[in-house]
Amino acid sequence: MAITAKDVKELRTITGAGMMDCKKALQEAEGDIDKAVEILRKKGQKLAAKRADRETTEGQVFVYSNDDNSKSVALAFACETEPVSVNEEFSALGKKLLEAAVAADAQTAEEVLALEIDGAPATDAVTALTAKMGEKMEISGYANVSGAAVAAYKHGSAIAVLVELSEAADEAVLEAGRNVGMQVAAMRPIALSEADVDTTLVEKEKEIGMERARQEGKPEHILERIAEGYVKKFLKENTLLNQEYVKESSQTVKAYVGSVKPGLEVKSFHRVSTGK
Repeated sequence: MAITAKDVKELRTITGAGMMDCKKALQEAEGDIDKAVEILRKKGQKLAAKRADRETTEGQVFVYSNDDNSKSVALAFACETEPVSVNEEFSALGKKLLEAAVAADAQTAEEVLALEIDGAPATDAVTALTAKMGEKMEISGYANVSGAAVAAYKHGSAIAVLVELSEAADEAVLEAGRNVGMQVAAMRPIALSEADVDTTLVEKEKEIGMERARQEGKPEHILERIAEGYVKKFLKENTLLNQEYVKESSQTVKAYVGSVKPGLEVKSFHRVSTGK
């Protein structure tokens, strides 16, 4: 059957796909709009599969905080290139993903993708835009945090950090949280404190310390002691509360937070990014 320009325009409006793709889909579907939509959706899935091994280091982070700052949600929506990351449709979909996540109180990225956006599964919306833009897209980071106070910090458009604090939000508490968020964005700690570091990682770092000391010709009977010192230094540099505070290196992050308000503590932190 003949495919009219009106049919192609209607399908483009529904799917956002290119003109030639819409025309081919309509021809394959023998003019049936619903079948053509399904054909394009499947094509998008195939394209996504072909690009599954591509790196997504560009994109945007989207952040929501409620009125009393007791809850924040951060979502990183990633793509392959910078031009796509600033595209209006890409930004619009990222915002819709965040809005759906907040409304449903989704706890994981997988839950977000299972939600509905504009009457269809979110994963289909991502697949459709992947087909249209020709780039891999994914939720590369997601955090949903509630507490006495949750401070949200954004570093440019690619990194967001949510910091949970022990005291109810006021400006001093939130400022402290944002400062800690800046620390997390820049220094990338692996855990809050020593107690939160995986023991397997600690043992691995100890082995590295012993091997370095051995290669430096240190006596065998003191290798373990040297390695313990190496691990201690590693934990100090890589656990948030023990790191030197970036704005005042004479004190640790823990000491800085405690100086803002007696008893104030960081309970958790969550860093999400587009891969940067």
